[in-house]
Amino acid sequence: MTGGAGIRAWGLRTRLVAAFALLSVITAAAVAGGIFLQASNGILQQAQDAEARALIDRTESMYPIPRLPPTQSDLDALAGRLSDRDHSAVAVYGASASTTGMDAVNIPAELRGAVGRGEVSWQRVGEPGGVSLVVGTQLRVTVPSGRSVPSGIEVYTFRGLAPEQLSIDRLATIAWMTGALAFGLAVALAWLAAAGVLRPVRELSQAARRLGAGELTTRLAVRGSDELAGLAGTFNDTAAALERQVGELRRMEADARRFVADVSHELRTPLAAMTAFADVLADEALTGDAGTAARMVSQETHNLTRLVNDLIEISRFDSRAATLVLEELDVASAVRATLRSRRWADQVDTDLPEGVIARLDPRRLDVIVANLVGNALKHGAQPVSVRLREDPLWIVIEVADRGAGLPPSVLPQVFDRFYKADTARARSEGSGLGLAIARENARLHRGGELVAENRPDGGAVFTLRLARLGGPL
Repeated sequence: MTGGAGIRAWGLRTRLVAAFALLSVITAAAVAGGIFLQASNGILQQAQDAEARALIDRTESMYPIPRLPPTQSDLDALAGRLSDRDHSAVAVYGASASTTGMDAVNIPAELRGAVGRGEVSWQRVGEPGGVSLVVGTQLRVTVPSGRSVPSGIEVYTFRGLAPEQLSIDRLATIAWMTGALAFGLAVALAWLAAAGVLRPVRELSQAARRLGAGELTTRLAVRGSDELAGLAGTFNDTAAALERQVGELRRMEADARRFVADVSHELRTPLAAMTAFADVLADEALTGDAGTAARMVSQETHNLTRLVNDLIEISRFDSRAATLVLEELDVASAVRATLRSRRWADQVDTDLPEGVIARLDPRRLDVIVANLVGNALKHGAQPVSVRLREDPLWIVIEVADRGAGLPPSVLPQVFDRFYKADTARARSEGSGLGLAIARENARLHRGGELVAENRPDGGAVFTLRLARLGGPL
């Protein structure tokens, strides 16, 4: 997947929900983790303080110490007095230790060092049964001078932290449940927030698509006074302005088309008279400048008549008044008739298989083929060829020449009205409407299309594609 496709896949709603969820997870983890650590440390600290105070209280009841150095029975007695149901104790003096309770080898070296310095100290140690708290202190003895000095007898008590661990586990469970609840609540709130934010955006997107499709009356409902409401108001103002401008352009375009159509129809009658008179003059045996002028007038009146006829034809397409008169045609015979009627049969190479039957408008097919072949003969280079191909659904007619071809800048505009590629080909005496009329006639048939391109080996090729069972769109 490309980067753009990945961004597309992660929609705005998904990103908002993900951002809210991530924020909630981070916040819940930070808050719950902080509370959990503080509470667990508090529980352990409270247990350690309580054990230290309890050990000090118990050791005070052991004074006076029977003798120094203590015997093994003295150490065992001290350990026995400190042991109970929850505690296991050990008394140590130098290398000697009590034989009851915990083994002295389980006492961490760091803890023994601190106790040896006369401190009351504790440490948590891991055991197969769980974590235990070891608290140690050194018994003191009063010398004859009344001063209290360390006796060298160290006592240690061991107590399991199972109750405290159970409390810590409960705290962890509560923290996890709180985080999960916060995550679910954040996702729900994010979904609701995203829906509230994206609903106007979705409506704006749909309205923009309708406006782009030509529904210029599209408007948005303005709710509230926030930024999205302002955006909806701006969209409505823009749509209203666009509707006014497009309406004005359509009115002007309709006026222009009506003017062209009206002028063209009005010119037909005087042009017919002018053409007849000019033909008579051209047929007279005039010599010199008079003969040249007569033939020029005749030619230009014919050109003007062709232009007026083209304008009338274009106006029919613009007003959607153009219609099809469909007939079962032998396409090859129709194309040959077009070439013969214009005396092009000897100038064009043909590949027209017999028996290609299609339901088409013969007049409009004649106009298309005549425009394409005439354009190739005038602007291209010979040989000009016409090729007919078929399949069960379509017929394809290709008109090609061997000229210089169409420049890439010309191809997108070659079917535009009044467009002439003067810089690429010989100067045209036509109106610039022939190819536009040819394509309109092709499109009038259902699925019909006319495209222009350049041949790989040189020259331009125009391809007409028509449905065999053609009909109006």
